[in-house]
Amino acid sequence: MKSIFLLIKRFVPKYKMYVVWNFVFNLLSTLFNLFSFAAIIPILQILFGMQTERHDFIAWGSTHGFDAFVKTLTNNAYYYIEQIIETSGPVMALFYLGLFLIVMTLFKTGTTYLASASLVPVRTGVLRDIRNQIFQKMMRLPLAYFSNERKGDIMSRMTSDVVEIEASIMSSLEVIFKNPVLIVVYIGVLFALSWKLTLFVLVLLPISGYFIGRIGRSLKRKSLRGQQQTGELLSQIEESLGGLRVVKAFNAEEKLSDRFAQLNDTIRRTFNKIHSRYLLAHPVGEFLGTMVIALLLWFGGYLILDGSGDLSAPQFIYYLVIFYSIVPPFKDLSKASYSVRKGMASLERVDDILKAEDKLAQKPDAVQLQSFEQAIRFEKVWFKYKEKWVLRDVDLEIPKGKTIALVGQSGSGKSTLVDLIPRFYDVNEGAIYIDNHDIRNVNTTSLRSLMGNVNQEAILFNDTFYNNITFGVESATMEEVEAAARIANAHDFIMATPDGYQTMIGDRGGRLSGGQRQRISIARAILKNPPILILDEATSALDTESERLVQEAIEHLMKNRTVVVIAHRLSTIKSADEICVMHEGEIVERGRHKELIALDGYYKRLVDMQSF
Repeated sequence: MKSIFLLIKRFVPKYKMYVVWNFVFNLLSTLFNLFSFAAIIPILQILFGMQTERHDFIAWGSTHGFDAFVKTLTNNAYYYIEQIIETSGPVMALFYLGLFLIVMTLFKTGTTYLASASLVPVRTGVLRDIRNQIFQKMMRLPLAYFSNERKGDIMSRMTSDVVEIEASIMSSLEVIFKNPVLIVVYIGVLFALSWKLTLFVLVLLPISGYFIGRIGRSLKRKSLRGQQQTGELLSQIEESLGGLRVVKAFNAEEKLSDRFAQLNDTIRRTFNKIHSRYLLAHPVGEFLGTMVIALLLWFGGYLILDGSGDLSAPQFIYYLVIFYSIVPPFKDLSKASYSVRKGMASLERVDDILKAEDKLAQKPDAVQLQSFEQAIRFEKVWFKYKEKWVLRDVDLEIPKGKTIALVGQSGSGKSTLVDLIPRFYDVNEGAIYIDNHDIRNVNTTSLRSLMGNVNQEAILFNDTFYNNITFGVESATMEEVEAAARIANAHDFIMATPDGYQTMIGDRGGRLSGGQRQRISIARAILKNPPILILDEATSALDTESERLVQEAIEHLMKNRTVVVIAHRLSTIKSADEICVMHEGEIVERGRHKELIALDGYYKRLVDMQSF
């Protein structure tokens, strides 16, 4: 029960009016159901000639209290039926009773529909809200979080897990606002008909409920395992599609197919157990319900035949009809408990994201940077991934307007160092300053607005050229976009496409060559016009012709900016104001190109290796 209230409290409050309407319509539906079935008693009495007692009309309002009102209502109903029998005959009375049954059933089904329809906005709204919460949280989480998570598993949490939570919330609403209403009203009527028989029933129902409850004890655990396996499956799909070129090049199709089939079969077995347990609720509930009905028939029949009971035969039939109406809500309660268990397992997985700690959360009084005026400064910076130190005691100053180049072998810490500048990660020791402000005390949005990134892998989106170039830049005009594309040597090939700047470029820019993707990325940085530019091996993966065009674009981009550039091809950084040579996380040499050549150290060996 605690889990049910937790789900409702977290996700439903903003939709409380819909829930109130659902409660009202469920109550009306229950009352109309009782009225419709009440017609059974006089119908049976007329058919079997059992109605011998005469009823006199009782004036409305002459009695007080709920019990008196019910007795007045019942008495007057019989009075009117007797009048119809006397004036029009029993066949006409049966016709009117049948008509009454139809009208009450119409009202009952109508209010039942309205009760269900009132929850549709809750169902769709909760689904939307949870997905928004997860996505917004993912956008705020630092990159370090995603280095420990699989993309496919995160996708699974946003899709199948969210659907399970939505189903649980709907089941929880039924548990709280629908089934209890039905059960309380029906039990009240049963007590009014025969308190002895109802007490007998209330002893039997908890016993059957105990056996039903035992079936779903392990459902939450199995559901959690099933959702985790689904996440692994999505991860395999994502990895296989992303690396399809390598898979085919190494003839690894069979290997991946076997691995996928094995996991897929494991998921099948897991969900076989989950669905088997879930489906067991109905037959077990029906079997136990039939046992209760059989005992009820025996005891009710005993009370009638013994003559000591307070029920007539037609009333006992009505009692059975009401009791049958109370069985489905009890079954729904058991099914809802299973659904809630499955949903709580999914909620745990979603909460892994929603409650993940944002270690880079900015301070409430963070400094808003309006411009870049002096320098970026690293002071005694140490940084590690998990237990391995990647940067060791780095001191570096990057003055405004200067170009600083970082070179070194793969794994020497170059990319990590530039990732610390926009605060994608926080240093473990030391500090990084921009204009004498520790970047940990700076508003992250204002910090990153001063910077533009061009990476080795151009990150593009399945959108138009125009939207990719203007990504992150508000209210850019077409003239500004075209000017940026011309500087990046991209305008000509864009205009050669069917729809020019409105042409879709495909998933991750898949319709473009490597050089074209990189020039679109550069055009995006040019349009942003940042004072600080970070170039991470922007030309390393290009052929000679593409490199020439991209290099020209980069040279245009670097004018009058503060630039931090990482390059494997040392020919592109000879004109840098300072070259820093990194080795195993440390800056081991620094100076201009000729100075470093003269040192005959790490840099000279790197140059000689490339010349060779």
